[in-house]
Amino acid sequence: GINAEYGASVEETNIFTSLPLPLQMSVDRAIATNYWPMTRSPGSALETDEEKLPLLFRPLPIRGITLHNRLIVSPMCMYSSTDGFWSDFHLAHYGHLALRGPGLIFTEATAVLENGRITPFCAGIYKDEHIPAMKRVVDFVHSQKGKIGIQLAHSGRKASCHFPGHPSKARESLDPTIGGWTDVWGPSEIPYDEYSIKPIEMTKEMIKTVQNGFVDAAKRSLVVGFDVIELHFAHGYLAHSFCCPITNTRKDEYGGSLENRIRFIIETVVEIRKILPKDYPLFVRISATDWYETGWGIKDSVILSRALSDNGVDLIDVSTSGNIARAHNSLKIGPSYQVPFAEEIRKDLIETGRWEKTKVGSVGLITDPKQANELLVEGKADVIFAGRQFLKDVGFVNTAAEALGVDTVHCRQYGWPFRKKCWFNETV
Repeated sequence: GINAEYGASVEETNIFTSLPLPLQMSVDRAIATNYWPMTRSPGSALETDEEKLPLLFRPLPIRGITLHNRLIVSPMCMYSSTDGFWSDFHLAHYGHLALRGPGLIFTEATAVLENGRITPFCAGIYKDEHIPAMKRVVDFVHSQKGKIGIQLAHSGRKASCHFPGHPSKARESLDPTIGGWTDVWGPSEIPYDEYSIKPIEMTKEMIKTVQNGFVDAAKRSLVVGFDVIELHFAHGYLAHSFCCPITNTRKDEYGGSLENRIRFIIETVVEIRKILPKDYPLFVRISATDWYETGWGIKDSVILSRALSDNGVDLIDVSTSGNIARAHNSLKIGPSYQVPFAEEIRKDLIETGRWEKTKVGSVGLITDPKQANELLVEGKADVIFAGRQFLKDVGFVNTAAEALGVDTVHCRQYGWPFRKKCWFNETV
């Protein structure tokens, strides 16, 4: 138990010598690693009888893992990377979330190829050198018995843009002289909007390059130690733009019929599932509708979800929109506005005998704990993804627990306000 930083062993540190042996050992490990390892995740209910718990706090097994609650931190772009590398910001950001105990934390959309970033400041996992910075964060999350997943993405025709908040138009293509790039790829030569670069229509070799990029990124994700991989096939990025007949006018096997337009997605899923361990969870985020009459819609998404389930996807993360700029005025944004799409997909998976192996998540202005729990009770989703709410309230799990009358585990350092017990007891 040598403490390299302070040059003293646990036995020589008088404050700890009177502690029971198991706690001394815990202290020993904590000093060696400079934090206090947990045996149960923060956010876990203390009540062990699941029937007494609201659904939001009942554990949920998904393939080889079990979520200790059903509140998931949704992937959110942070624009805090250079050449794809994570920075100290990511340790602070994801580490702080881990201390508060969501059932699962997802990273931001992480590019599988350099030209698949949205902006020059987006995260990437397109080279082995990205692994150490990510592993540092993942190891910390695991020290708190938390679970963390990575969202893999290629931005397609929405690449090489200014980041949101830039004085210029956020979607305006970025000139290569100030960090942008010109090898922006899409299924067809159709730009996202008038500010965006005209994409290069992808050859079959380019399609294979992207699919190989997803597979290589998944392999690196396993090395890092992520607990889940989610594929970002939503919001108008590359895979989503293949699905829609407005943005995909190809005449080959990747365009035309619905079966052809979802071919890129299914082929990619099949190749990734091949390299994953049998007990490893794979999620997919989709946009269930373009909110545009002749675009991608919920009936298409139901068919896609069946195919994803049949090819080894464990959870469909149901979002909407992002593919057709002129459709934004059709959005009817309000509390739970995307839930009906998740509900319809979940209902179909149940009716077709697929739900036991493929669960459904919903996202979008689900900000109230009672609202979130009620959506689960009503069978509209199996898990709740929340994004901005976790930015507004990093302790959203604590907020939910208090609102629903659930006592939970807290990280050792933060237990004081919640229970009047010794802070070393992680059940406080």
